[in-house]
Amino acid sequence: MHWLLSAVVGAALTGTVATQTTTPFPTSCSGVAAAKYPYTVDSAWQITKVASGLRQPRTIIFDPLGNMLVLQATSGASVHTFGPDGCINSTTSLIANSGLNHGLSLSPDGKTLYASSATQVWSWTYDAATRKVSNQKTVITGISQGIHSTRTVVVSPKNPNIIIVSTGSNANWDYAAGSPATGRACVKSFDVSKAPATGYNYNTQGTMVAYGVRNEVALAFDPNGHAWGVENSGDDFRRTVNGQSTDVHIDNPAEELNYFGDPESPRTPNWYGYPTCFTVWEPSLFTDTTTLKTGSQFVVSPNSTFNDASCVGVSNPPRLSFPAHIAPIGSVFDKNATNLYVTFHGSWDRQPAAGYLVAEVPFTTTADGVYDPVAAADSKTGYKTVLSSQNPGSCNSPSLTQSTCWRLAGIGWDNAGEKLYVSSDNQADGEIFVLKKK
Repeated sequence: MHWLLSAVVGAALTGTVATQTTTPFPTSCSGVAAAKYPYTVDSAWQITKVASGLRQPRTIIFDPLGNMLVLQATSGASVHTFGPDGCINSTTSLIANSGLNHGLSLSPDGKTLYASSATQVWSWTYDAATRKVSNQKTVITGISQGIHSTRTVVVSPKNPNIIIVSTGSNANWDYAAGSPATGRACVKSFDVSKAPATGYNYNTQGTMVAYGVRNEVALAFDPNGHAWGVENSGDDFRRTVNGQSTDVHIDNPAEELNYFGDPESPRTPNWYGYPTCFTVWEPSLFTDTTTLKTGSQFVVSPNSTFNDASCVGVSNPPRLSFPAHIAPIGSVFDKNATNLYVTFHGSWDRQPAAGYLVAEVPFTTTADGVYDPVAAADSKTGYKTVLSSQNPGSCNSPSLTQSTCWRLAGIGWDNAGEKLYVSSDNQADGEIFVLKKK
Protein backbone atom coordinates (compact mmCIF):
# COMPACT_ATOMS: atom_id res chain seq x y z
CA MET A 1 0.00 0.00 0.00
CA HIS A 2 1.35 3.45 -0.92
CA TRP A 3 2.44 5.67 1.97
CA LEU A 4 -0.17 8.34 1.26
CA LEU A 5 -3.01 5.83 1.06
CA SER A 6 -1.75 4.21 4.26
CA ALA A 7 -1.78 7.58 5.99
CA VAL A 8 -5.35 8.24 4.85
CA VAL A 9 -6.45 4.87 6.19
CA GLY A 10 -4.66 5.52 9.48
CA ALA A 11 -6.21 8.97 9.75
CA ALA A 12 -9.68 7.57 9.21
CA LEU A 13 -9.08 5.27 12.14
CA THR A 14 -7.83 8.00 14.47
CA GLY A 15 -9.91 10.96 13.34
CA THR A 16 -6.88 13.03 12.30
CA VAL A 17 -6.09 14.64 8.97
CA ALA A 18 -3.39 12.86 6.99
CA THR A 19 -0.79 14.98 5.21
CA GLN A 20 2.05 12.48 4.95
CA THR A 21 3.73 11.77 1.64
CA THR A 22 6.54 9.48 0.65
CA THR A 23 9.84 10.74 2.03
CA PRO A 24 12.89 11.05 -0.24
CA PHE A 25 15.78 8.64 -0.28
CA PRO A 26 18.42 10.04 2.09
CA THR A 27 21.97 10.37 0.80
CA SER A 28 23.28 10.69 4.37
CA CYS A 29 21.85 10.96 7.87
CA SER A 30 23.33 13.32 10.43
CA GLY A 31 24.45 11.72 13.68
CA VAL A 32 24.50 8.19 12.28
CA ALA A 33 27.91 6.50 12.53
CA ALA A 34 29.61 5.37 9.35
CA ALA A 35 29.15 1.76 8.31
CA LYS A 36 30.98 -0.48 10.76
CA TYR A 37 32.20 -2.86 8.07
CA PRO A 38 33.09 -2.47 4.37
CA TYR A 39 30.52 -3.67 1.86
CA THR A 40 29.74 -3.74 -1.85
CA VAL A 41 26.37 -2.90 -3.43
CA ASP A 42 25.08 -3.76 -6.88
CA SER A 43 25.45 -0.87 -9.34
CA ALA A 44 21.68 -0.74 -9.88
CA TRP A 45 21.10 0.15 -6.22
CA GLN A 46 21.93 3.00 -3.86
CA ILE A 47 22.41 2.60 -0.12
CA THR A 48 22.55 4.79 3.01
CA LYS A 49 22.98 3.88 6.66
CA VAL A 50 20.08 5.28 8.68
CA ALA A 51 20.57 3.82 12.17
CA SER A 52 23.35 2.64 14.45
CA GLY A 53 23.70 1.67 18.08
CA LEU A 54 20.73 -0.69 18.08
CA ARG A 55 20.77 -3.95 20.01
CA GLN A 56 20.77 -6.89 17.61
CA PRO A 57 18.03 -5.66 15.24
CA ARG A 58 16.51 -8.87 13.90
CA THR A 59 13.22 -7.97 12.22
CA ILE A 60 11.93 -4.85 10.43
CA ILE A 61 8.28 -4.11 9.63
CA PHE A 62 6.23 -0.97 8.89
CA ASP A 63 2.94 0.18 10.35
CA PRO A 64 0.13 1.81 8.27
CA LEU A 65 1.48 5.32 8.93
CA GLY A 66 4.97 4.47 7.70
CA ASN A 67 6.63 4.12 11.11
CA MET A 68 9.34 1.48 11.26
CA LEU A 69 9.08 -1.19 13.97
CA VAL A 70 12.26 -3.08 14.88
CA LEU A 71 12.66 -6.19 17.02
CA GLN A 72 15.87 -5.77 19.00
CA ALA A 73 16.84 -9.17 20.39
CA THR A 74 17.14 -9.48 24.19
CA SER A 75 15.81 -5.94 24.53
CA GLY A 76 12.33 -5.66 23.02
CA ALA A 77 10.81 -3.71 20.16
CA SER A 78 11.28 -0.08 19.15
CA VAL A 79 9.40 2.28 16.84
CA HIS A 80 11.10 4.84 14.58
CA THR A 81 9.63 7.80 12.72
CA PHE A 82 11.10 9.51 9.67
CA GLY A 83 11.65 13.18 8.96
CA PRO A 84 11.17 14.99 5.65
CA ASP A 85 14.77 14.16 4.69
CA GLY A 86 14.08 10.41 4.86
CA CYS A 87 16.23 9.95 7.96
CA ILE A 88 15.02 8.69 11.33
CA ASN A 89 13.94 11.63 13.52
CA SER A 90 12.63 9.82 16.59
CA THR A 91 13.13 6.47 18.30
CA THR A 92 11.07 5.19 21.21
CA SER A 93 10.67 1.92 23.04
CA LEU A 94 7.52 0.07 22.07
CA ILE A 95 7.88 -3.13 24.11
CA ALA A 96 10.45 -3.74 26.84
CA ASN A 97 10.93 -7.50 27.08
CA SER A 98 14.37 -9.13 27.24
CA GLY A 99 12.84 -12.44 26.12
CA LEU A 100 11.97 -11.17 22.64
CA ASN A 101 14.56 -12.46 20.20
CA HIS A 102 13.27 -12.46 16.63
CA GLY A 103 9.61 -12.68 15.61
CA LEU A 104 7.63 -9.50 14.89
CA SER A 105 4.58 -9.08 12.63
CA LEU A 106 1.57 -6.78 12.18
CA SER A 107 -1.92 -7.70 11.04
CA PRO A 108 -2.86 -6.26 7.62
CA ASP A 109 -4.95 -3.50 9.24
CA GLY A 110 -2.03 -2.57 11.49
CA LYS A 111 -4.05 -2.98 14.68
CA THR A 112 -2.58 -6.20 16.10
CA LEU A 113 1.11 -6.76 16.75
CA TYR A 114 2.73 -10.15 17.36
CA ALA A 115 6.14 -10.93 18.82
CA SER A 116 7.89 -14.05 20.06
CA SER A 117 10.38 -15.37 22.57
CA ALA A 118 11.98 -18.81 22.51
CA THR A 119 8.91 -20.33 24.17
CA GLN A 120 5.95 -17.99 23.60
CA VAL A 121 4.11 -15.75 21.14
CA TRP A 122 2.20 -12.68 22.37
CA SER A 123 -0.19 -10.23 20.76
CA TRP A 124 -0.91 -6.58 21.53
CA THR A 125 -3.37 -4.01 20.31
CA TYR A 126 -1.27 -1.50 18.38
CA ASP A 127 -2.07 2.15 17.66
CA ALA A 128 0.00 3.57 14.79
CA ALA A 129 -1.01 7.16 15.61
CA THR A 130 0.24 7.05 19.20
CA ARG A 131 2.86 4.37 18.50
CA LYS A 132 1.86 2.46 21.61
CA VAL A 133 0.68 -1.05 22.47
CA SER A 134 -1.90 -2.28 24.98
CA ASN A 135 -3.91 -5.37 25.88
CA GLN A 136 -1.10 -7.94 25.87
CA LYS A 137 -2.30 -11.52 25.35
CA THR A 138 -0.56 -14.88 25.27
CA VAL A 139 -1.27 -16.50 21.92
CA ILE A 140 1.07 -19.51 21.97
CA THR A 141 3.04 -21.15 24.74
CA GLY A 142 5.05 -24.29 25.40
CA ILE A 143 7.37 -24.08 22.38
CA SER A 144 10.22 -26.62 22.65
CA GLN A 145 13.74 -25.29 23.20
CA GLY A 146 17.06 -26.37 21.73
CA ILE A 147 20.01 -24.96 19.82
CA HIS A 148 17.67 -22.84 17.66
CA SER A 149 15.86 -20.20 19.69
CA THR A 150 14.18 -17.99 17.07
CA ARG A 151 10.44 -18.31 16.42
CA THR A 152 9.46 -16.45 13.29
CA VAL A 153 5.89 -15.10 13.35
CA VAL A 154 4.11 -13.88 10.20
CA VAL A 155 0.45 -12.87 9.78
CA SER A 156 -1.33 -14.14 6.67
CA PRO A 157 -2.29 -11.33 4.26
CA LYS A 158 -5.19 -13.50 3.06
CA ASN A 159 -6.75 -14.20 6.45
CA PRO A 160 -5.66 -11.85 9.27
CA ASN A 161 -6.76 -14.39 11.90
CA ILE A 162 -4.08 -16.82 10.73
CA ILE A 163 -0.46 -16.62 11.85
CA ILE A 164 2.33 -19.02 10.98
CA VAL A 165 5.10 -19.75 13.48
CA SER A 166 8.31 -21.70 12.92
CA THR A 167 10.51 -23.57 15.35
CA GLY A 168 13.84 -25.23 14.68
CA SER A 169 15.39 -28.52 15.65
CA ASN A 170 16.82 -29.03 19.13
CA ALA A 171 20.20 -30.16 17.79
CA ASN A 172 22.09 -30.51 14.52
CA TRP A 173 20.64 -34.01 14.28
CA ASP A 174 17.22 -34.02 15.90
CA TYR A 175 16.05 -37.51 14.94
CA ALA A 176 12.81 -37.28 16.91
CA ALA A 177 11.77 -34.30 14.76
CA GLY A 178 11.07 -36.76 11.96
CA SER A 179 7.72 -37.11 13.71
CA PRO A 180 5.39 -34.09 13.52
CA ALA A 181 4.22 -34.84 17.06
CA THR A 182 7.43 -33.36 18.49
CA GLY A 183 6.50 -29.83 17.40
CA ARG A 184 10.10 -29.17 16.36
CA ALA A 185 11.72 -28.42 12.99
CA CYS A 186 8.34 -27.34 11.67
CA VAL A 187 6.02 -24.52 10.66
CA LYS A 188 2.51 -24.39 12.16
CA SER A 189 -0.49 -22.14 11.63
CA PHE A 190 -2.86 -20.90 14.32
CA ASP A 191 -6.23 -19.17 14.20
CA VAL A 192 -5.81 -16.38 16.75
CA SER A 193 -9.55 -15.70 16.84
CA LYS A 194 -10.00 -19.10 18.45
CA ALA A 195 -7.01 -19.04 20.81
CA PRO A 196 -7.66 -20.35 24.34
CA ALA A 197 -7.44 -17.80 27.13
CA THR A 198 -4.05 -19.18 28.15
CA GLY A 199 -2.84 -19.54 24.56
CA TYR A 200 -2.35 -22.51 22.26
CA ASN A 201 0.18 -25.19 23.14
CA TYR A 202 2.56 -25.14 20.19
CA ASN A 203 3.53 -28.80 20.31
CA THR A 204 0.03 -30.27 20.55
CA GLN A 205 -2.24 -27.69 18.87
CA GLY A 206 -2.42 -25.67 15.66
CA THR A 207 -2.25 -26.92 12.08
CA MET A 208 0.95 -28.49 10.76
CA VAL A 209 1.93 -26.55 7.64
CA ALA A 210 5.32 -28.23 7.18
CA TYR A 211 7.61 -30.46 9.19
CA GLY A 212 11.07 -31.77 8.47
CA VAL A 213 12.38 -28.21 8.06
CA ARG A 214 15.51 -27.98 10.18
CA ASN A 215 15.41 -24.26 10.97
CA GLU A 216 13.02 -22.27 8.76
CA VAL A 217 13.73 -18.75 10.02
CA ALA A 218 13.03 -16.74 6.84
CA LEU A 219 9.26 -16.94 6.27
CA ALA A 220 7.28 -14.82 3.79
CA PHE A 221 3.86 -14.72 2.17
CA ASP A 222 3.34 -14.09 -1.55
CA PRO A 223 0.33 -12.04 -2.75
CA ASN A 224 -1.80 -15.20 -2.98
CA GLY A 225 -1.34 -15.73 0.74
CA HIS A 226 0.89 -18.74 0.11
CA ALA A 227 3.83 -19.28 2.45
CA TRP A 228 7.50 -19.65 1.56
CA GLY A 229 10.46 -20.41 3.78
CA VAL A 230 14.24 -20.30 3.49
CA GLU A 231 15.88 -23.00 5.57
CA ASN A 232 19.14 -23.24 7.51
CA SER A 233 20.32 -26.77 6.80
CA GLY A 234 22.78 -29.05 8.62
CA ASP A 235 26.42 -28.75 9.64
CA ASP A 236 29.54 -30.94 9.45
CA PHE A 237 28.22 -33.54 7.01
CA ARG A 238 30.08 -36.64 5.89
CA ARG A 239 28.83 -39.13 3.30
CA THR A 240 29.40 -42.75 4.35
CA VAL A 241 29.08 -45.54 1.77
CA ASN A 242 30.17 -49.13 2.45
CA GLY A 243 32.14 -47.99 5.47
CA GLN A 244 34.01 -45.29 3.55
CA SER A 245 33.43 -41.75 4.84
CA THR A 246 33.91 -38.59 2.75
CA ASP A 247 33.73 -35.01 3.99
CA VAL A 248 31.12 -33.17 1.88
CA HIS A 249 30.32 -30.37 4.33
CA ILE A 250 32.12 -27.41 2.77
CA ASP A 251 29.49 -27.08 0.03
CA ASN A 252 26.70 -29.36 1.26
CA PRO A 253 23.91 -29.55 2.25
CA ALA A 254 22.35 -26.59 0.48
CA GLU A 255 20.24 -23.97 2.20
CA GLU A 256 16.70 -24.34 0.82
CA LEU A 257 13.88 -22.20 -0.54
CA ASN A 258 10.72 -24.16 0.26
CA TYR A 259 7.18 -23.62 -0.99
CA PHE A 260 4.50 -24.41 1.61
CA GLY A 261 1.36 -23.24 -0.19
CA ASP A 262 -1.77 -22.04 1.59
CA PRO A 263 -1.33 -22.58 5.36
CA GLU A 264 -5.06 -23.14 5.68
CA SER A 265 -4.83 -26.05 3.20
CA PRO A 266 -1.37 -27.60 3.79
CA ARG A 267 0.32 -29.56 1.05
CA THR A 268 0.15 -33.35 1.13
CA PRO A 269 2.63 -34.72 1.99
CA ASN A 270 3.96 -31.86 4.08
CA TRP A 271 7.30 -33.45 5.09
CA TYR A 272 10.38 -31.65 3.75
CA GLY A 273 13.08 -34.19 4.54
CA TYR A 274 14.77 -33.38 7.83
CA PRO A 275 16.42 -35.23 9.56
CA THR A 276 16.85 -37.77 6.75
CA CYS A 277 16.77 -36.21 3.30
CA PHE A 278 19.01 -33.22 2.59
CA THR A 279 19.71 -31.15 -0.51
CA VAL A 280 22.77 -31.10 -2.75
CA TRP A 281 24.51 -27.86 -3.60
CA GLU A 282 27.79 -29.21 -5.00
CA PRO A 283 27.31 -32.69 -6.53
CA SER A 284 31.00 -33.23 -7.40
CA LEU A 285 31.78 -33.91 -3.72
CA PHE A 286 29.63 -37.08 -3.86
CA THR A 287 32.24 -39.36 -5.36
CA ASP A 288 30.15 -42.54 -4.97
CA THR A 289 27.46 -41.51 -7.47
CA THR A 290 26.88 -39.53 -10.65
CA THR A 291 23.12 -39.30 -10.32
CA LEU A 292 22.94 -36.37 -7.91
CA LYS A 293 22.70 -32.77 -9.08
CA THR A 294 22.10 -29.41 -7.42
CA GLY A 295 18.64 -29.53 -5.86
CA SER A 296 18.60 -33.33 -5.53
CA GLN A 297 17.99 -34.81 -2.12
CA PHE A 298 20.48 -37.21 -0.54
CA VAL A 299 20.96 -39.28 2.59
CA VAL A 300 24.20 -39.32 4.52
CA SER A 301 24.59 -43.10 4.75
CA PRO A 302 22.89 -44.82 1.80
CA ASN A 303 22.49 -48.60 1.82
CA SER A 304 20.57 -51.24 -0.12
CA THR A 305 17.27 -50.58 1.67
CA PHE A 306 17.43 -46.82 2.19
CA ASN A 307 19.24 -44.51 -0.20
CA ASP A 308 18.92 -41.25 -2.11
CA ALA A 309 16.09 -42.61 -4.23
CA SER A 310 14.10 -43.28 -1.06
CA CYS A 311 13.55 -39.52 -0.69
CA VAL A 312 11.94 -39.11 -4.12
CA GLY A 313 8.18 -38.76 -3.94
CA VAL A 314 8.23 -38.93 -0.14
CA SER A 315 10.01 -35.73 0.88
CA ASN A 316 9.18 -32.36 -0.68
CA PRO A 317 12.41 -31.12 -2.28
CA PRO A 318 13.22 -27.41 -2.21
CA ARG A 319 12.01 -25.21 -5.02
CA LEU A 320 15.46 -23.59 -5.20
CA SER A 321 18.79 -23.99 -3.42
CA PHE A 322 21.48 -21.70 -2.05
CA PRO A 323 25.13 -22.39 -1.08
CA ALA A 324 25.74 -24.28 2.14
CA HIS A 325 26.07 -22.58 5.53
CA ILE A 326 25.21 -19.01 4.49
CA ALA A 327 22.38 -18.90 7.07
CA PRO A 328 19.15 -17.30 5.81
CA ILE A 329 17.46 -15.07 8.40
CA GLY A 330 14.88 -12.80 6.76
CA SER A 331 12.85 -12.79 3.54
CA VAL A 332 10.31 -10.47 1.94
CA PHE A 333 8.64 -10.13 -1.45
CA ASP A 334 8.56 -6.81 -3.27
CA LYS A 335 5.13 -5.28 -3.88
CA ASN A 336 4.37 -7.20 -7.07
CA ALA A 337 6.23 -10.37 -6.02
CA THR A 338 8.57 -10.02 -8.97
CA ASN A 339 11.41 -10.79 -6.57
CA LEU A 340 11.97 -12.36 -3.18
CA TYR A 341 14.72 -10.73 -1.11
CA VAL A 342 16.62 -12.81 1.44
CA THR A 343 19.19 -11.84 4.07
CA PHE A 344 21.99 -14.31 4.80
CA HIS A 345 23.68 -14.04 8.18
CA GLY A 346 26.95 -15.70 7.11
CA SER A 347 28.71 -18.95 7.87
CA TRP A 348 30.82 -20.47 10.59
CA ASP A 349 30.92 -24.02 9.24
CA ARG A 350 33.07 -23.52 6.14
CA GLN A 351 36.37 -21.95 5.17
CA PRO A 352 36.57 -19.65 3.39
CA ALA A 353 33.44 -18.13 4.91
CA ALA A 354 30.42 -17.31 2.73
CA GLY A 355 27.17 -15.40 2.98
CA TYR A 356 26.85 -11.98 4.64
CA LEU A 357 24.65 -10.85 1.76
CA VAL A 358 21.21 -9.88 0.47
CA ALA A 359 19.98 -12.02 -2.42
CA GLU A 360 17.36 -11.12 -5.01
CA VAL A 361 15.42 -14.16 -6.27
CA PRO A 362 13.42 -13.40 -9.46
CA PHE A 363 9.84 -14.71 -9.44
CA THR A 364 7.22 -15.13 -12.13
CA THR A 365 3.54 -16.08 -12.22
CA THR A 366 2.50 -19.39 -13.76
CA ALA A 367 -0.49 -19.84 -16.04
CA ASP A 368 -2.62 -20.89 -13.08
CA GLY A 369 -1.70 -17.79 -11.07
CA VAL A 370 0.86 -19.37 -8.74
CA TYR A 371 4.00 -17.42 -7.86
CA ASP A 372 7.18 -19.34 -8.64
CA PRO A 373 10.92 -18.68 -8.98
CA VAL A 374 12.11 -18.05 -12.52
CA ALA A 375 15.06 -20.45 -12.19
CA ALA A 376 14.82 -24.22 -12.46
CA ALA A 377 15.12 -26.28 -9.28
CA ASP A 378 18.61 -27.49 -10.23
CA SER A 379 19.97 -23.98 -10.87
CA LYS A 380 22.96 -22.49 -9.10
CA THR A 381 22.20 -19.07 -10.56
CA GLY A 382 18.64 -18.56 -9.40
CA TYR A 383 19.51 -15.47 -7.38
CA LYS A 384 21.52 -12.26 -7.67
CA THR A 385 23.62 -10.66 -4.93
CA VAL A 386 22.36 -7.13 -4.23
CA LEU A 387 24.45 -6.31 -1.17
CA SER A 388 27.42 -8.11 0.35
CA SER A 389 30.29 -7.87 2.76
CA GLN A 390 33.28 -6.60 0.81
CA ASN A 391 35.34 -9.71 1.43
CA PRO A 392 33.06 -12.43 2.85
CA GLY A 393 35.72 -15.13 2.61
CA SER A 394 37.73 -13.40 5.33
CA CYS A 395 34.82 -13.01 7.74
CA ASN A 396 35.13 -14.75 11.10
CA SER A 397 31.93 -15.35 13.05
CA PRO A 398 32.66 -17.24 16.27
CA SER A 399 29.10 -16.82 17.57
CA LEU A 400 25.63 -15.73 16.48
CA THR A 401 26.22 -12.19 17.71
CA GLN A 402 29.93 -11.74 17.07
CA SER A 403 31.66 -11.34 13.73
CA THR A 404 34.42 -9.43 11.98
CA CYS A 405 31.80 -8.54 9.33
CA TRP A 406 28.21 -7.40 9.42
CA ARG A 407 25.55 -10.05 9.96
CA LEU A 408 22.52 -9.26 7.81
CA ALA A 409 19.23 -10.18 9.45
CA GLY A 410 16.08 -8.03 9.24
CA ILE A 411 14.58 -6.96 5.91
CA GLY A 412 11.44 -5.02 5.07
CA TRP A 413 9.94 -2.68 2.47
CA ASP A 414 8.43 0.70 3.27
CA ASN A 415 4.71 1.05 2.56
CA ALA A 416 5.30 2.49 -0.90
CA GLY A 417 7.40 -0.53 -1.85
CA GLU A 418 10.22 1.80 -2.91
CA LYS A 419 12.81 1.60 -0.14
CA LEU A 420 14.19 -1.67 1.23
CA TYR A 421 15.48 -1.60 4.82
CA VAL A 422 18.09 -4.13 5.96
CA SER A 423 19.64 -4.65 9.39
CA SER A 424 22.87 -6.10 10.72
CA ASP A 425 22.59 -7.57 14.21
CA ASN A 426 26.31 -7.77 14.96
CA GLN A 427 26.62 -6.92 18.63
CA ALA A 428 29.47 -4.50 17.85
CA ASP A 429 26.92 -2.20 16.19
CA GLY A 430 23.30 -2.86 15.41
CA GLU A 431 22.87 -1.10 12.08
CA ILE A 432 20.05 -0.41 9.64
CA PHE A 433 20.58 0.52 6.00
CA VAL A 434 18.10 1.67 3.37
CA LEU A 435 18.41 0.63 -0.27
CA LYS A 436 16.61 1.80 -3.38
CA LYS A 437 16.90 0.96 -7.04
CA LYS A 438 18.34 3.84 -9.04
